[in-house]
Amino acid sequence: MDKTDKPMSVLVVDDEKDIRDACERILTRIGFQVLTASTGAAALEVMSRNSVPILLLDLKMPGMDGMQVLTHVREMDETTLVIMITGFATVETAIEAMKNGAYDFIAKPFEPEQLRIVVNRAAEKMQLLHETRALEEERNRTLADLHTEKTRIRTIVESLPDGVGVTNSQGQMVLMNPAFLQLLDLPPDCAPGKPIEACIADNEFCNLIREISQGWHVDYEDIPSHELDVSDEKFLLARSRPVLGEKNQCLGAVVNLVDITSMKIIDRMKSEFVAKVSHELRSPLSTIHEQLAHVLSEMLEESSGVDPHILQRAKEKTHGLISLIGDLLDLSRIEAGIVTQEPTSVCIDELLKNIVDFMGTRAKGKNQSLLLDLPDQPLPALMADPLALESIFGNLIANALNYTPQGGLIRVRAELAGISIRVSVIDNGFGIGARHLEKIFDRFYRVKDENTRFITGTGLGLPIVKGLVDSLGGFIDVESTPASGSTFTVTLPVKEADSS
Repeated sequence: MDKTDKPMSVLVVDDEKDIRDACERILTRIGFQVLTASTGAAALEVMSRNSVPILLLDLKMPGMDGMQVLTHVREMDETTLVIMITGFATVETAIEAMKNGAYDFIAKPFEPEQLRIVVNRAAEKMQLLHETRALEEERNRTLADLHTEKTRIRTIVESLPDGVGVTNSQGQMVLMNPAFLQLLDLPPDCAPGKPIEACIADNEFCNLIREISQGWHVDYEDIPSHELDVSDEKFLLARSRPVLGEKNQCLGAVVNLVDITSMKIIDRMKSEFVAKVSHELRSPLSTIHEQLAHVLSEMLEESSGVDPHILQRAKEKTHGLISLIGDLLDLSRIEAGIVTQEPTSVCIDELLKNIVDFMGTRAKGKNQSLLLDLPDQPLPALMADPLALESIFGNLIANALNYTPQGGLIRVRAELAGISIRVSVIDNGFGIGARHLEKIFDRFYRVKDENTRFITGTGLGLPIVKGLVDSLGGFIDVESTPASGSTFTVTLPVKEADSS
């Protein structure tokens, strides 16, 4: 026993004074605090007044014998370790004592070393039990303490303008700051302990929070955000992350709510404005483009001597404006959730072959190689909007052709990845610098350098692709190295057709 620790108490119960005195002398020397009693009744009285982790109990005593005392001890404190002292060291006696809850036994007459070994072993067992209970209490501590905690951290959380809510591992709300209650139109006195579904009326998001709370997303760094429609005029952006303990175990989830109502209203007004203006401009610009093409054709036939490059440049610019308007209208439709066609069964193999064949002429014009790699087994059909798929892969392949120099290689690779189809467009073109990668899906963003300054474009192709991929429940990823090329990878879930 470690002498620096508080002495552990041992109660010696025996009707023989010599045994009691000998045990007290031996155990005191190795650091135990020893209490003694000559009868079973006296022992129970001592235990009612003192904490006794270890009990040395004689089996044969007048009046209340050891077995009877053992029964009472188990009722008083089942954690006490009882070592039976018996002069009848038979297997039957030991088994009977163990069945009644004894920890160990020692037979009379015993040597001092025997006593020290048995009691020290019991003390180590008791120390381990204490440590185990402490660890269990620590493990069982939940985030519910946050509700009653009066610390500076809680004060800070309550004063945050954003909504902050915390769940435990069962998905119950254990903390909700005032902003959280206000954003969800909950009463100010709403008490914790309710399931997440009682606070947020969005089953999809509640299921996600419950999964996060139970530790399903501990190793995920890209947990998606979620938009909540609290009412027709209130929109919230919700982000959530797991709350981890010291041993990386999941204790629950933290939910952050931000009011994006004003942003949604402005975005809606902007989309409506863009759609209206684009619609009004498309018709006159198309007419101007046709007139310029007609005039340019006549000038070339008449050989009037007038430099046609000015008109050719004007024709190109009007065509660029028409493309820009078309892209803006596409973006407006995507943001409004308008799908050009109902989802149908699409054979991705055939769709990619048609796009690659169509783009092949353009690739040959730049002496480029455009290849399609398909698996030996046909890919499963996708339930999706075919025009959306054509726009996604058409834009990606067109970009690869534009940003790959003469004689380059563009490879389109399709494969089955679990329950998804993965399509990669790989080129060995100019590549994209790391500082641009986070912005290439922003509207109107274009990489401008010596390689790309003569390449025309609207800067809306990739935002359209990402919007369409998101609308289909997929993901798009890009890897790129300057001067080595880029790889755009689209992953789309395979959805079975509705048999009804």
